[in-house]
Amino acid sequence: MRDPLVLAIDQGTTGSTVLVIDARGRVRGRGYAELSQHFPRPGWVEHDGREIWHSVLSATLKALGNARARRSQIAAIGITNQRETALLWDRESGRPVARAIVWQDRRTAERCAALKRAGLEAEVRRRTGLVLDPYFSATKLEWLFRNLSGLKALARRGRLAFGTVDSWLLWKLTAGRVHATDPTNASRTLLYHIGRRRWDERLLDLFGIPASVLPRVLPSSGEFGRTHGLALVPGGIPIAGIAGDQQAALFGQGCVTAGHSKNTYGTGCFMLLHTGAERVASRAGLLTTVACGPRGEPTYALEGSVFIAGAALQWLRDGLQVLKRAGDSEAIARRVGDTGGVVMVPAFVGLGAPYWRPDARGALFGLTRGTTRAHIVRAALESLAFQTRDLVEAMARDAGRRVTSLRVDGGAATNNVLMQYQADLLGVPIERPQVVETTALGAGLLAGLGVGIWSTRRDLDRGRRIERVFRPREGRAWREREYRRWQRAVAALLAMR
Repeated sequence: MRDPLVLAIDQGTTGSTVLVIDARGRVRGRGYAELSQHFPRPGWVEHDGREIWHSVLSATLKALGNARARRSQIAAIGITNQRETALLWDRESGRPVARAIVWQDRRTAERCAALKRAGLEAEVRRRTGLVLDPYFSATKLEWLFRNLSGLKALARRGRLAFGTVDSWLLWKLTAGRVHATDPTNASRTLLYHIGRRRWDERLLDLFGIPASVLPRVLPSSGEFGRTHGLALVPGGIPIAGIAGDQQAALFGQGCVTAGHSKNTYGTGCFMLLHTGAERVASRAGLLTTVACGPRGEPTYALEGSVFIAGAALQWLRDGLQVLKRAGDSEAIARRVGDTGGVVMVPAFVGLGAPYWRPDARGALFGLTRGTTRAHIVRAALESLAFQTRDLVEAMARDAGRRVTSLRVDGGAATNNVLMQYQADLLGVPIERPQVVETTALGAGLLAGLGVGIWSTRRDLDRGRRIERVFRPREGRAWREREYRRWQRAVAALLAMR
């Protein structure tokens, strides 16, 4: 095919982004569509599966229009997605049986606590690399089966299909012909044995999940299926790359061998350290997860998961109306030299790594009559950097090595105030790529690799160019003094529970 293009779909928590990428790794077109958030009860977060699909279609239409390319040039499609979000749909009608339960949802916190009290966490962690937390898919799926009548009967008749968002999009793109996922997404369900790389019968029994609802697990790079029955794109286009959003970003950043790390500043904040073929068991509150090697093959990584990052800025915009746009945060934060002693701990849906406290709730410390909205906005930005420092410290303990530089991506990575503060707080260079949508880029690269558009590391690295490096300006004494402010605030918050 002349001038082949790759369509990269990034279905995220707050919206869907689609990139059109050419054979030189350049982004030819972008499209974005926002996604509604549903909060039926405190701590519950849901998405409408049909709206997820329509947001992808809308973003795809915009991306193709911006690329000014012929649709016949599309040689492959890659998918990346919010990972732990759980969907359940009817195979015959193709309709979701309920809203998707989003990864941020906390409704199964007590169930996870009960499993811990029963002494099951060690075994679960040995098999999955994960902790017992409502973050992951298994207890969400279990909740659906326990609380929606008729689902068990439908499952016995082979009518139900479960998937993370990638499986749902693959199903829709292929008109229901393919029900599959990849190892990186499977590894986030609490149902997948990451050592044996297959669904685990013991865990299926523990959570009461029938094996008939599960997707096939196929390699992250390679053909999953082909488009069928869509008006937007031609039929027969191979869907050739799938990876969970953080593993896709790791691949998109070129972190494909042991020792490389990246941090994504999105709705949440997720730092991964590639450990290669070695499956490192964390003792510092991190997760062990499946990642992608140079060819998209399964490898391992340590991961730190922060639940609220960019979502803190969205809260300032939508909840407090302190911001008109999340992008205004940089200009407003520049109005003050520091936070005036204010510290935000954005535990709106609990604290993730390395604390794993689903019962924690957000707080602002250090408010005075002199506190302004600029101080609060700056404190929100600093909370992203503080939480990243927590992850860096945990990774140093687990991996026995210090992070010497950090590759960053995600929407908040475009904020220069945040990136400079992050460099100062860590004392290492922060490397920001030209394409900060490396999640989508990684999915596109996996797909292009799967159909032979790219075949070597050099080919793939064409799309991985560094735009700016932020170097530390502050010394060690400043770093440690700043970090202690955060540590004291977190300790005070946890003491209140």
